[in-house]
Amino acid sequence: MQERENKVAAAGLLIVAGGIIGAGLALLYAPQSGRKTRRDITRYAKKTKVRAGEAVDDVTASISDLVDSLGDKTDDLLEKGKGMAGSARKDLIRLIEEGTSRLEQLRRKLI
Repeated sequence: MQERENKVAAAGLLIVAGGIIGAGLALLYAPQSGRKTRRDITRYAKKTKVRAGEAVDDVTASISDLVDSLGDKTDDLLEKGKGMAGSARKDLIRLIEEGTSRLEQLRRKLI
């Protein structure tokens, strides 16, 4: 579980880092005016912001799904535990009744 969350977080960070590196390379190789370069950087930053937001949404959805899955599994285990406890209780009562019945039979034979 923790490993999956770490992988998703790492993927999000890689996307953001890729955006920053890409913007830096664009500055280095940009054969255009400063105004145009700033405009392009602004656009690129906005796109990167949107992509980062989408990555955060994906991570949030993944974590939410994980929590839901854990909740469902916990509920299933709880129900199985209740069923096992109920079954064990019934078996114990049955064994006590059988023991009582046998003791009563032995008592009758001795009398």
